[in-house]
Amino acid sequence: MIRIEYVIFGAAILILLSVIAGKFSSRLGIPALLLFLGVGILAGSEGIGGIYYDDAYSAQLIGTLALSFILFAGGMETRWKTIRPALKDGILLSTVGVLVTTVSVGVFTAALFQFRLVEGLLLGAIVSCTDAAAVFSVLRGQRIRLKGRLEAILELESGSNDPMAVFLTLALIQLILIPETGALDLITLFIRQFAIGGVCGAGAALLMRETLNRLRLSVDGLYPVITVGFVLLTFGATASVSGSGFLAVYLAGLILGQQEFRHKQSLTSFHEALAWLMQILMFLTLGLLVFPSQVIAQADNGVLVALFLIVVGRPLSVMISLAFSGLSWRHQAMIAWVGLRGAAPIIIATFPLLAGVQNATTIFNVVFFVVLSSILLQGTTLVWVAKRLGVYDESPPPPEKMPIQFTPSESMQSAIREFVVKPDSQLVGKQIVNMGLPEGSLIVLIGRSGTFIVPNGGSIIAIDDQLLMLTRSENLTAISQMCEC
Repeated sequence: MIRIEYVIFGAAILILLSVIAGKFSSRLGIPALLLFLGVGILAGSEGIGGIYYDDAYSAQLIGTLALSFILFAGGMETRWKTIRPALKDGILLSTVGVLVTTVSVGVFTAALFQFRLVEGLLLGAIVSCTDAAAVFSVLRGQRIRLKGRLEAILELESGSNDPMAVFLTLALIQLILIPETGALDLITLFIRQFAIGGVCGAGAALLMRETLNRLRLSVDGLYPVITVGFVLLTFGATASVSGSGFLAVYLAGLILGQQEFRHKQSLTSFHEALAWLMQILMFLTLGLLVFPSQVIAQADNGVLVALFLIVVGRPLSVMISLAFSGLSWRHQAMIAWVGLRGAAPIIIATFPLLAGVQNATTIFNVVFFVVLSSILLQGTTLVWVAKRLGVYDESPPPPEKMPIQFTPSESMQSAIREFVVKPDSQLVGKQIVNMGLPEGSLIVLIGRSGTFIVPNGGSIIAIDDQLLMLTRSENLTAISQMCEC
């Protein structure tokens, strides 16, 4: 039995090494997640650390918890105004796209490995989802900006396609273990998973907002604890009644992020940090779980599956899902290339392992190889491909977050919001004193070119200025219109 202090010491070293590795990942052009995974593999039973770990159950538990917090944080940081134009495309990719990938990769792998078709489809379902942690961290961590609604489509898809992949995986496992399962059973399972997940996610968001706004705690540090509890409650309660827990936590974060509630800025920052910690923990755990010798033994077939997924399966799913989207072939090609696989497929691959499905170990090792190939090949070439396709956005990044936090009170009728001045706005070139703002409105701070300005009446408004404004709630729509046209 390893002494507790050694376990704590080892965990601290692994986390710190992962953070340091992540610091230099962008300079090396390597996704941080790949380095996190590499640290776990090096620390594992066949690495220099020699830590023996083969508990698929605890790995699935850690991965599920981590992915729940990652999805919740991703939802909180997603702006509805940004994803609304991409809603139809994102949903089609996360449902139809996942199904097309499952079928195409499933038929290919069944022939390649001489599996039964249902076993090939199981492998296809596991690798069918793009990974939220991978997409969020690569796009945001490397500050990659894409033109049009590409970023919105990719983030919405990656945050919402895990439930479909999990459903298909569970359904196929059920078909393997219980061959007499009928189509009606699967349809019922599908409706129950998504309907319950959607209702529970929306309900959890509203309950969380009301709790944060109405509950008065003497210690501010307890507010993050409440949100952590709510995330766990949302996933656990939803999954307990046969709903999609992943869909519920993502929706809860997405809906909550559009609302005003106490300590919103600090809670958003807390969950962003927690999501990064969860990513590190998840990839370290999965790195420890894998045995490199077993993965290498599947390298030849793994390469073929990875190449088929990247070159055929993913592009085919994008082409079919977005056939009537109006997006050009360049935009569709970029969406296909950003179909990063990450920790989510590896976590889902533990389901057949724990269920005792035949060939589950082979499937797990092939999935691990596919994930490595995806992160290494696609993750390191995103900028190059985006520039080659002409969809890389060279414009300056959006302003930094405002360094001011506003805590709403029931007795106050005002709200503080951020507005961005568009090029066609009537406010451009005007002094604040001549802007004609609605009564009871005050510009508190102006963000401009990465700096912040404390304004006065003579300050002149410029294009792309970020205005932090305190105003009455009924004025928000009018001010938004003034900033846009």
